[in-house]
Amino acid sequence: MILKQRIQVALIATIMLTIASCGIQKYKGPEARFDGLYREVTSTDTTTIAKMPWSQIFGDAYLQKLIEEGIAQNLDLKVAATRVQQAEAYYLQSRAALFPALNGTAQATLNKLSDAQGGQFINNNRIYQVGLSSNWEADIWGKLRSSRRASYASLLQSEAGARAVQTGLVANIANYYYTLLALDQQLAITEETVQNWVKIVETMRQLKDAARVTGAAVVQSEASRYAAEVTIPDLKQRIRENENALSVLLGRSPGPIPRSNLNEQTLQATLPVGVPTQLLSNRPDVQQAEFNYRYYFENVNVARAFFYPTLTITASGGLSNVELQNFFSPGSVFGSLIGGLTQPIFNRRANKTRLEVARAQEQEALLGFQRSLLTAGQEVSDALALYQNAADKTVSRQKQIEALQKSIEYTEALLRYGSANYVEVINAQQSYLSAQLNRVNDRLQQYQSVVRLYRALGGGWR
Repeated sequence: MILKQRIQVALIATIMLTIASCGIQKYKGPEARFDGLYREVTSTDTTTIAKMPWSQIFGDAYLQKLIEEGIAQNLDLKVAATRVQQAEAYYLQSRAALFPALNGTAQATLNKLSDAQGGQFINNNRIYQVGLSSNWEADIWGKLRSSRRASYASLLQSEAGARAVQTGLVANIANYYYTLLALDQQLAITEETVQNWVKIVETMRQLKDAARVTGAAVVQSEASRYAAEVTIPDLKQRIRENENALSVLLGRSPGPIPRSNLNEQTLQATLPVGVPTQLLSNRPDVQQAEFNYRYYFENVNVARAFFYPTLTITASGGLSNVELQNFFSPGSVFGSLIGGLTQPIFNRRANKTRLEVARAQEQEALLGFQRSLLTAGQEVSDALALYQNAADKTVSRQKQIEALQKSIEYTEALLRYGSANYVEVINAQQSYLSAQLNRVNDRLQQYQSVVRLYRALGGGWR
């Protein structure tokens, strides 16, 4: 008889474990295609600037101090840190769900009759009680363990989100900084140009007095001078706005930003991008998308577990007596132990709906992960093209400026001898100013392309 019971118990346990193993799926990373993710890049070298610390990418001492301040004081980064704390608290709670709950109770009951019944206290119904109660759900089907793994994935996701915030913060600080340097140089060029126009206007007046040009030449040169001068307030306004925006990123009130100048900046000699598969380990938002998929994968396991029976055990015990003086006597001890098995039969489609929604959310998370990879590949490809195009413009822009400098010299000399029209001088000066300003934009584009590439590859959080 005993052998038969043991066989039955073993058979039941085997069936339950088999069902549990069928219900719980082991996590596998989402499928991803990396072929051709970086446009026209076929390198197999795994060296990448994403693994370089930001202090090595940005050598400017002023910029390094600003980035350090931003990481320490930026409010968005602090908000991300609080989200990590919240996710960690939920994860710790999910771990504790595997253990029994324990509650303590202390109770005193005193019954009194109404006035119609005599208004007396009923001593026999006076009860004093102290006890403990506990309940525990046996995680046979892995529902609680899957919930714990889902909470852990959520924690990892929030940590990746914090890294993504830092990556964006470092890139934004660098972009604002380089923009300020470029605006400073453009302001200096424009102010110098205005001074040159003052000299040109004076020259035109002298040539008019010598009857070599007309009054139209003087007026036109004055108009060109004011056309350059009127852009100075706009440049100063842009500088001020960029300083204010950068101050907010640093977690401080708007104010001036200490900085060097554009001519002191240097670029990285090489910009290795590694291979696309490294995005999974380097780029925080891709990691975040993967952990999001992992979270919903585990939620599917949780939803499956709701179809199976729930085994709960409830226990309580303590001391109870009608007299305090006998409260600790052996006869005051009471206790109970209850085991229950609940199998869902008809739950108004709640379990089926939960599973269908969980599967749809898992598919949505998978598509989100795949989209994040494509977006990362696009950003890397765009940054590489921007860097190359900015470098290609450098040589041509320099030749343009050299040619315009000669054009100015020639036209001014010919004007003095009456062989050139004043319009040619004015056009040459205006073209030269435009070329100088564009050369600053070209350099800014180079530095910002490095920042974009560094961020696109997932650099800045190490």
